[in-house]
Amino acid sequence: MATKPAVSEDPRTALVTGATSGIGRAIAERLAAAGLTVVLVARDEARGEATRDEIAAATGNDRIRVVLGDLADMSSVRKLALAIERTHPKLDILVNCAGVYTPKRTVTVDGFETMFATNLLGPFLLTNLVRPQLRAAGSARVLVISAPSGTKLDFDDLQGERRFRSLTNFGASKAADLLFTFELARRWHGTGITANAIHPGLVRTSLMNGAPALIRWAVWPFSGSPESAAKTIVPLALDPEFADRSGQFFHHAKAIDPPKSTRDPDVARRLWDVAAELTGFDQSRG
Repeated sequence: MATKPAVSEDPRTALVTGATSGIGRAIAERLAAAGLTVVLVARDEARGEATRDEIAAATGNDRIRVVLGDLADMSSVRKLALAIERTHPKLDILVNCAGVYTPKRTVTVDGFETMFATNLLGPFLLTNLVRPQLRAAGSARVLVISAPSGTKLDFDDLQGERRFRSLTNFGASKAADLLFTFELARRWHGTGITANAIHPGLVRTSLMNGAPALIRWAVWPFSGSPESAAKTIVPLALDPEFADRSGQFFHHAKAIDPPKSTRDPDVARRLWDVAAELTGFDQSRG
């Protein structure tokens, strides 16, 4: 693969989770093409380094870094945040893109249901732990890739211990992402950090490989590429017109109405408190 000429350097730094495949990888490449320093979060070192090399060759940007971290493992998330603190004292952009769907109930090393841990708890903890680096940027943006899910949370069975239905629990984790994002925007208002959720639309990725075949076959013809999704997402991270927008839900770079249930501040605060307790996050820190 031929290496492109070096791109003009942008002083901003972006941290992207889920960066080795799908939408996350496509976002990382577009940010690199814009000249930013891009930090890729990868669970596997070899895969992370291969992705870094491919993006560097495709964009001409050699300011691509890899940090190891598994969003399903809270100890790993803490190590990831510590690595960021040591190497990148300033973060201008955080893209929470890592996500997972499991057809059967599985649990993580911490004993959490896998989708609940990966799609909510990991991003919750990481975002809060890197707040000092986001604050250091003066003006920073947090983007959370989610979906317009109106699945109401069952706080008596958040992790599907009594009744697990894969699509329902997945939908609940996406609704939780929206609640988390809007609560984040409320709590961090006035800090210089904005927080917005993004619906990428139907995208051809491996995320839903475990879903019933009928569902996969039905949506595949209407799904776009990760690159086309990233094209509409990256402006929210970079363009000046979005610098002061916060607490919104976007699709194709236009604000849309989220499900009404995800706008309930009481539910959002309750979920925040549950996430803080489960992850061991000290709320006095932010």
